Amino acid sequence: MPKLTVEGVGEFDVPMAKRLVLALTDEAKVDQLHACGGQARCTTCRVEFLAGEPPTMTPAEQKVLSERGLTGVRLSCQILCDHDMTVKIISRLAGSGRANAGPRPADVIPPS
Repeated sequence: MPKLTVEGVGEFDVPMAKRLVLALTDEAKVDQLHACGGQARCTTCRVEFLAGEPPTMTPAEQKVLSERGLTGVRLSCQILCDHDMTVKIISRLAGSGRANAGPRPADVIPPS
């Protein structure tokens, strides 16, 4: 089982190949935003990697980060937990002014 460390929150065992956005909400109990439901459209699920950043990106993640000029962040909806990683939460429901975090993302990353 991969270990997910969330800065300021704790360390959690995560089922192999679980989407990071779901591990953050399910295992770490973080109020992580995911306004588009994990479709790589809104960038509200972004995180900063402190260790264990995956070396590759889905085409959808590459596209939206490039279009928005975002660097130094990754989309948790487009990453699978298949190794140990440490992240810093950037986008939380608390303080966002949103009514909810967004629709629950599917268990698998949709094709882009």
